Amino acid sequence: MTSSEPPIRPQLAVSGVIFRDGKVLLVRRARSPGKGFYSLPGGRVEFGESLHTALHREVDEETGLRIEIVGLAGWREVLPTGAGGGHYVIMSFAARWASREPVLNDEHDDFKWLAPEEIGDLKVTGGLHEVIAAAKRLV
Repeated sequence: MTSSEPPIRPQLAVSGVIFRDGKVLLVRRARSPGKGFYSLPGGRVEFGESLHTALHREVDEETGLRIEIVGLAGWREVLPTGAGGGHYVIMSFAARWASREPVLNDEHDDFKWLAPEEIGDLKVTGGLHEVIAAAKRLV
């Protein structure tokens, strides 16, 4: 399978709802899928990698932050919607910011620390509000 062909099986991914002083870190995707939408840092779990290890790695790669994982806040499934669309099962974790300031990699072009009630009509990925609400109950 070449990298341009979509996977033939669902892909496991993780995301982090990172809280700092009552605010959550949102990152804006710089490329498809989801270009221009704000979302949570995260990504695919590599073979043999635990969910927590994957989340620490993805958050570090995408933002440079160090986090403390609190617990599983929920999951969502993204089904393929057209040509090249992926099928993902995303495990979302509540986390607390531990150290460092955000330094984005090329996957994202903006970030915001926002209180959940400040997100308003910001263009966000599907299910984001529900995952944040569930994570807030854990921290």
